[in-house]
Amino acid sequence: MTVTKAESGHGGSDDNGDMPGASGDGYVPSQRRLDRERYKRARARRATAIAALSTLVTAVVLYLVVVNAPGWPRTKETFFDWQYAREAFPKVLEGLWLNVRLLLICGVAVLVLGMLIAVARTLRGPVFFPLRALAAAYTDFFRGLPLIINLMIVVLGVPALRLQGVTVDPVLLGGTALTLTYSAYVAEVFRAGIESVHPSQRAAARSLGLTNRQALRHVVLPQAVRRQVPPLLNDLVSLQKDTGLVSIGGAVDAVRAADIIVGRSLNYTPYIVAGLVFVALTIPMTRLTDWVTARMDRRRAQGGAL
Repeated sequence: MTVTKAESGHGGSDDNGDMPGASGDGYVPSQRRLDRERYKRARARRATAIAALSTLVTAVVLYLVVVNAPGWPRTKETFFDWQYAREAFPKVLEGLWLNVRLLLICGVAVLVLGMLIAVARTLRGPVFFPLRALAAAYTDFFRGLPLIINLMIVVLGVPALRLQGVTVDPVLLGGTALTLTYSAYVAEVFRAGIESVHPSQRAAARSLGLTNRQALRHVVLPQAVRRQVPPLLNDLVSLQKDTGLVSIGGAVDAVRAADIIVGRSLNYTPYIVAGLVFVALTIPMTRLTDWVTARMDRRRAQGGAL
């Protein structure tokens, strides 16, 4: 039984220095509380000022180091030419639409295939051993195979086979290679989420009359996916950047559009433009990942549902 101050007969101020019973419309904070809040605000302003000053000093030092380097004039002319930047920007932006479409289509395919592989790896019973072995071999192989080699094999090797009815479109083949590689990573993320769900959850679902499939679908998977949202978003951020690699097969995306201008002008400014465009596209997704992660951490610290 919990004993309150009123029941124990003790008075006095609480840990914050406020008088008990001082809540409601007539609440007046104590002088100690006001001093503490004033000190916190002053400390926050001081920390902000120090951070701004240190950032400014660092930026100035880096600027002076770069612009005073012996090769800076040539580097500026080769990598930071405003004329070539203006020429490249609309073409790079047009090619970026292909990267965005690849992200959307491959992202959905990766999530679906990764979930199927993860479920296959967590199936129980000796009868499912061949399926578990195949799923494990798939994840081991494609996680170990460098993405650039996978792209070259699929984009350049599949057309060389001259198979009837098989596409030779570098965009489709590049998207297939991206899906194969990232599905292996996402499958492991899903598997970790599934295995993090306590066995008692599945046992409780079975005791309520649910089958193994129903327990997996309605109890285990929702919890597993909810817990793995931050790493899944990180994988999608990486996928967004790696869509630029489909240019090795000739697909005209943002990177290939920049490469065409570079090959004609021998000026590398279009590469800088393409890189900045990808960064601008990635930052919102990264900030969303940080926000989701922080939100889940707060809920976990408060004992809320995950």
